[in-house]
Amino acid sequence: MKTFLNALLMSALLLATALVFSGCSGEKSGQQTVTINGAGATFPYPVYSQWAHKYEKLTKVRLNYQSIGSGGGIAQIKAKTVDFGASDAPLKAEELEKFGLLQFPMVIGGVVPVYNLEGFKAGDIKLTAQNLADIYLGKIKKWNDAAIAANNAGLKLPDLAITTVHRADGSGTTWIFTNYLAKVSEEWKEKVGFGKAPSWPNANAVAGKGNEGVATFVKKVNGAIGYVEFAYALQNKMSHVKLQNKDGNFAEPSIESFQAAAANADWQHAKGYYLVLTDQPGAQTWPITGASFIIMYKEQKDGVHAKQTLSFFDWCYKHGADLAVNLDYVPMPEKVVALVEATWANEIKAGGKAVWGNN
Repeated sequence: MKTFLNALLMSALLLATALVFSGCSGEKSGQQTVTINGAGATFPYPVYSQWAHKYEKLTKVRLNYQSIGSGGGIAQIKAKTVDFGASDAPLKAEELEKFGLLQFPMVIGGVVPVYNLEGFKAGDIKLTAQNLADIYLGKIKKWNDAAIAANNAGLKLPDLAITTVHRADGSGTTWIFTNYLAKVSEEWKEKVGFGKAPSWPNANAVAGKGNEGVATFVKKVNGAIGYVEFAYALQNKMSHVKLQNKDGNFAEPSIESFQAAAANADWQHAKGYYLVLTDQPGAQTWPITGASFIIMYKEQKDGVHAKQTLSFFDWCYKHGADLAVNLDYVPMPEKVVALVEATWANEIKAGGKAVWGNN
């Protein structure tokens, strides 16, 4: 029932490509409307939408978030057209330093291979890491291939062509997905590598814009397989595979399996919070897990507005956990939140003065 209600609510929220919540700032009656502008990853869009909706009700602050993909979000923050960018592909410390940027993790979720195969439901099909890589390399072309059948004894797999679906836009979800494939397949690592917009090797692949576009194509094509953030799989009632993890177990995507992947994450020693959670050990671990990041400039032109932006993220960290969990995202642990907010206080400034904290 919880999943059904979440899906129903998200269906309404995902009708638009951007969030716009309006009203007056909650600080003083009649004060000029405050608008926080952000752009980027579609991976966390379902939870950002609910956080923004709730925050608007409490504070009357407007959030305008363009769900355009991580590549677009990075481009817009570098161009200084938004207050923050959002990306599932973390920037390395060298790039952050070059542009005077700071990033921090906001939420953790899972990327899930989803398929459309008549007569099969969620979790019916088991794939190994090598199966998945070979499907996207174009080496496994049909669902009844011996390599897939070996993991699915007792299932009558159809003699049906596999259509692979990937993102058309520069995508952090793609970055996480291909980062995983590069870790588990030497051939993928050598021929394709990983990135937000790699050169896809399968000539018969189909491309969709955003998590929404990939989900739409997979639903339309019998025999298709794609990858989306888990909330999109739930919202679209899509069938996911069971995927073999590093410990050799066939795992199900869930908040528990995402938490298992994140259990050993060492954010304190991750330079610039650059940390990748794919192919982590653990019996229950979901192997394609990743964090989504917020990117801002260290030097802010308007300290008051920057603090309003950070106040939204502070509220999400401290009061948005239940909303995140309801959508099967993993909230950031309290010790990580404390670490992040200390970074805000030390590094985000306007006119030489700290924006966050008591300074």
